[in-house]
Amino acid sequence: MKYNKLGNTDLEISEITFGAWAAGGWMWGGSERNDAVEAMITAYDLGVTSIDTAPIYGQGNSEEIVATAIKNIPRHKLQILTKYGLKWDGDDGQFYFKSKKNNGRDIDIYKCAGKESIIKECEDSLKRLGTDYIDLYQIHWPDPTTPIDETMEAVSRLIDQGKVKYAGVCNYNAAEMKEAESTINIASNQVPYSMVNRGIEDDVIPYCIEHNKGILAYSPLQRGLLTGKMKPGHEFEEGDHRQDLYFFKDENIKRTDAFLQKIKPIAKDKGVTLAQLVIRWTLEQPGITVALVGARNAKQAGQNAKAGNLQLTHEEVKTIDNALDGLELIKDKK
Repeated sequence: MKYNKLGNTDLEISEITFGAWAAGGWMWGGSERNDAVEAMITAYDLGVTSIDTAPIYGQGNSEEIVATAIKNIPRHKLQILTKYGLKWDGDDGQFYFKSKKNNGRDIDIYKCAGKESIIKECEDSLKRLGTDYIDLYQIHWPDPTTPIDETMEAVSRLIDQGKVKYAGVCNYNAAEMKEAESTINIASNQVPYSMVNRGIEDDVIPYCIEHNKGILAYSPLQRGLLTGKMKPGHEFEEGDHRQDLYFFKDENIKRTDAFLQKIKPIAKDKGVTLAQLVIRWTLEQPGITVALVGARNAKQAGQNAKAGNLQLTHEEVKTIDNALDGLELIKDKK
């Protein structure tokens, strides 16, 4: 496993980082707690020392699962990444969307990154995670109801108190990153990036490269679409958010599968899965520091971790890029 420094900080995180959204069960049709714990332990044994979670993932469930998985691992050998700014227990901030908790009850999600809220969220996360500090504390989504400098001043206070080591953002555009930088040093931006979702190439990646900021690419497998395991007619479990996304419409699954068949010979020649090949391609892209990849069980976690050992030649990357040129997904008409 390779370990990369995050931006201009001294924080080193594993090139493959465990994404713990699905582990929390929320919006993924549920999850088996023991399987999630085993997945994290397996990943760690294979060199994945970094885990990315958030309070909203299962409304605290994901962070608690992380705590269980890491309880026998020396804290200094881990990098815990979590977030703040999405609340399900109040109506402060901006209404984001209505969802269901793991028990099926409807809840309203709000973007809220005010100073007092952040301080409380941090204390709650520390308790759930069973730790006294967070390596990277990230705003989950921009909160238009709170000035960015107020948000970053709160995180700066947490850093001064030793409860947070470094500040990060998620889903920020270049202008928002620049504004945040006027208050605090931003280590990284966590943003969606995959073969079929490359919008950050326009401004975020150039900004991060120019200013030496890390990029944590989430959903590099496009939430399972790029694994090669999905076929038209795929049925999702109740509560799985993917069934409403255009990526997973039958025609797009069909088009994506046709593309994956074109690059499958590369995976076969190297003795790896399509998912491992896709993860490796993601890490080969300019500006990408780590790939955040989730896993529901130990087998998936092991396969994801081993993508860190895969190497691609310039010619192989070019072959994949050429095949991608012909892939176009149909977006929802709204």
